[in-house]
Formats: sequence, C-alpha cells, structure tokens
Amino acid sequence: MDLEIKGKTALVTGGSKGIGYGIAEALAKEGCDLIICARHQEELEEAADQLRGYGSNVLSVVADLTKSIDIDRLVAEAQKEFGTIDILINNAGTIGQNGTFEETPLDEWRSLFDLNLFAVVELTQKIIPAMQEQQWGRIINVSSENGTQPYPDMIHYSASKGALDNFSKSLSKQYASEGILVNTISPAFIETPLVDNMMEQMAEEQGISKEQVIENFLSNDRPHIELERPGTIQEVGAVAAFLASEKASFVNGSNYRIDGGSVAAV
Repeated sequence: MDLEIKGKTALVTGGSKGIGYGIAEALAKEGCDLIICARHQEELEEAADQLRGYGSNVLSVVADLTKSIDIDRLVAEAQKEFGTIDILINNAGTIGQNGTFEETPLDEWRSLFDLNLFAVVELTQKIIPAMQEQQWGRIINVSSENGTQPYPDMIHYSASKGALDNFSKSLSKQYASEGILVNTISPAFIETPLVDNMMEQMAEEQGISKEQVIENFLSNDRPHIELERPGTIQEVGAVAAFLASEKASFVNGSNYRIDGGSVAAV
C-alpha cells in the first residue's frame, strides 16, 4: 500500500534503536526523509547508515531533549537541512526505576516527567508553527499501555504516560482545522534492547532462562496478551506510518493500542 508520504520529512526522537528505530524504518520504506535524534553518537550514526540503505536522506543529531538548548539546536539543524518538518514522532522517553510510591523520590518523578512529558511539549511547540504555515502536519506521541492501565510499581511512569495521553487529546482538538492531526500509540511489551536487557537481568537473578522469564512474565504480569509473545518494533512502526500518512486523514485524537490485548479496558 502506498501511504502517499514519499518526500515528506519526519523527525523521530529516540530514533537510534527500539521502537523509535522501528518507526523510522517504516517511514524510510515509505520514502520519507528523516531526522533522528538520540543521546549517543555511535548508536545514532549506525542507525542513520542503516536507514540510508532504504534510499532516504537522513540527518542524525545528538540531543538531550531535557535541555532547551538541545531542542533549539535540533529544530534549527532539521529546518536548515530539509526546510520543514511534516511529521513529528515524539518517541524518546524513560521508564525510570520501579518501586512503590514511598520508595520513589520526588527527584525521580521530576526527571521522568522532564523527558516523558515536558520535552514533548517543548519540542512540539517549536515544530507546530511550520506545520501551521503549510496547513499540514502529523504528530504522533508514543505513550504506553501504562497510560490507560497503570501498574503500582511503575506509578510515576504510568502517571507521565497518562498525562501524555491527555495532552495529545487536547492538542488534537486545537489544530485539526489547520490540517494538523495528533494521535497517540500505546505499545506494550515490545521486543526492544531495553526489554531484552530487563529479561536477561531477571533471568540471571532468578537462575532461569530468558525464555522462561518471558513465559512467566506473560502468564503472571501481562495475562491479557493472548498472543503469548512480545510485539515487534516493525509492528509498532507499521501503525505509526499509517497514522503519519494521507490514508489516516480522518483519524485525529485517537490512541492506538499496540499491545496484543494487554489493556483489559474496552
């Protein structure tokens, strides 16, 4: 299917690996030019080289999105290279440290909200004027199942994603008349380097195989994932690419769950 976004320019934050890379790859396959940003130069350059293999022009920018100066530099370099940004994928985020409410210090809340919410707000504020000028834009915010179905040992992460969901819905109502559509995707248990590391660490701690850890996690922690496997970054990327496209021209303010059924709510 031709998603009719060939030649569009997309900015993907946290685009060097995991879900961000999966989304960038899907957009590259559709003919988009790309700006990807992350904090680590080596991983970023490796990802950029792989994405160029699809024929896309790719700009990689090292940036810490909790710093306003880095956000300003990212936007300036992107606009200098490509002129405008048509598609914004706010993917960069952090899970933080798991723990009970009493165990989670306020500084941990602040640092997590700085990246998961406030960086999204600031970057979006800097990108929207160009979208308004051309009367076309797509903003896709990467949330989580936790925004809808919170877990007690991830209370600050769940709260930050719930806030992101609310922000996305509110934003969608303000700019739709200017051709700017805002949607959210909410993945759950996707096979990424972060999840792999978590599973391997748990396997080492428990003295069992990684495969057994995944099986136990699905049975005990995510029993509603009837597919009984993790999702892939390609599955997330396919949904994001659709939402970024002309084919999704009547989709606005929606939250697409890519969770294998994990969220029990209707």
